[in-house]
Amino acid sequence: MLPCSLSISSWRSDRRVSPIQLRYLGFSRSLKENLSFLFNWSQESGVRSRVACCWRRKSAVLLQDEESLMLYLVGSKVNAIDILILSNGPGELATWVKPVVQELRRQLGDDRDRVRISIVLSPCPHASGREATIARSYPEIDRVQAADHFFPFLLWGKTSGNWDWWERGIVIFLGGDQFYPAIIGKRLGYRTLVYAEWEARWHGWIDHFAVMRPEIATRAKPQSAHKFTVVGDLIAEVGRGGGEGNGGDGEASGLKAGRSRAEAPLLAFLPGSKPSKLAQGVPFMLAIAELIHVAHPESHFVIPVAPALPLETLARFADRHHNPILSDLGNITAELVVSPNADQPAYLKTSHGVKIDLYTQSPAYDLLTQCQLCITTVGANTAELGALAIPMIVLLPIQRLDAVPLDGISGLFTRLPGINTLVIQLLYWWAKRQNRFFAWPNLWANAAIVPELVGHLSPQQVADLALDLLNHPSKLQQMRDRLRQVRGESGAAVKLVRLVRELVGEGGEGGTG
Repeated sequence: MLPCSLSISSWRSDRRVSPIQLRYLGFSRSLKENLSFLFNWSQESGVRSRVACCWRRKSAVLLQDEESLMLYLVGSKVNAIDILILSNGPGELATWVKPVVQELRRQLGDDRDRVRISIVLSPCPHASGREATIARSYPEIDRVQAADHFFPFLLWGKTSGNWDWWERGIVIFLGGDQFYPAIIGKRLGYRTLVYAEWEARWHGWIDHFAVMRPEIATRAKPQSAHKFTVVGDLIAEVGRGGGEGNGGDGEASGLKAGRSRAEAPLLAFLPGSKPSKLAQGVPFMLAIAELIHVAHPESHFVIPVAPALPLETLARFADRHHNPILSDLGNITAELVVSPNADQPAYLKTSHGVKIDLYTQSPAYDLLTQCQLCITTVGANTAELGALAIPMIVLLPIQRLDAVPLDGISGLFTRLPGINTLVIQLLYWWAKRQNRFFAWPNLWANAAIVPELVGHLSPQQVADLALDLLNHPSKLQQMRDRLRQVRGESGAAVKLVRLVRELVGEGGEGGTG
């Protein structure tokens, strides 16, 4: 129990009693017990009254009606911790935020009066617009602010919901710009912890860095070396928690998992969640499915639908009336079929009758681990598939260059009319000349573990590669083995939360798991 200060004043309408100062009273962690103590104290002092409580940031005011007694408890909730997480895109939410908030609750407990977790999202070029909805679906999180309201919070500290903040807290960076926690932590008076995957910046402004690789720490200046702790790769936590989803009943809302690789081949398509990716990815993958179906008519196809993406929205990208670039990407249309039987998954049916099931449970790890092969766009999904050791083909079609999302300064240039196509062409020409990789497993290994196809791609080109892999299972097994070798060890979330406890001065494990 922490010491705190109690200032008590009692007065009547005709006179005022001098304040009594009581200092260093020990209070329990339970809000109910604190209020009970104060109420009993007032009764023992000869005052019979009703107690009403209103918590503020720096004081709790208890109103004593009969004797007009006011008790001011100076300070905030005793032992309470405010945890503010800064993040941005769908990939960061799925692979960084989710395992961290689960581990926070496991180690610090589920008492929301003692540990409060808030998340503030910042703008991201890869955002789907549903990030806030995804974050709210995580039961460990108490408060969520969407990216639309980020800059008023960064500049003036104003949240859309007029949030209050407790005295003790920490800002955890899990996506965005590393400059953000430096500013926000300073304003709130909170410690700051940055998870750095490739590079750590603002060493003098940040309290501590949890880094993925030792090389990041070795690049730090000697005076900042003590701020670095190697925790490992958070993405390696993917699928280690049993694969439970948060998107509802998988059997009622999507394809049933639990298949065997001895059955007919199962291929998953991951076209993305952002409209710019779906506009290219959906029709392109429909055309690939038809070509594979011709050679392997026994094959099954599935799309694990991104969280909060309505099926009707997904289906519109397979309709040439809503997606004008469909004719440039195989010219295959499809219609959405929803069965009246709730046990049957919805599916897309192509113009030539090929069926692609829609799996709506999220995360879809139980299903993905049954797939012989995944065909995916670039992004955090390649990291998730790599962590699960699932063979994949990674696509970056640039038939429509204005639909290719880029980060940072280059992303700003691509939004300028007239020069966007030229800038993207130059950037991707340079990237390929430098043998730069786009898929996360290849970046981890600095080698081509999974095939990447970039440029003006044809469905036939991708289908031929997929068929070659399906016809040679040894190639798929070799890819699985190499993915297992390069993926990080699990435990990064545990180590990161231990750092959180150290920074806020929180001892032992508060949860039971």
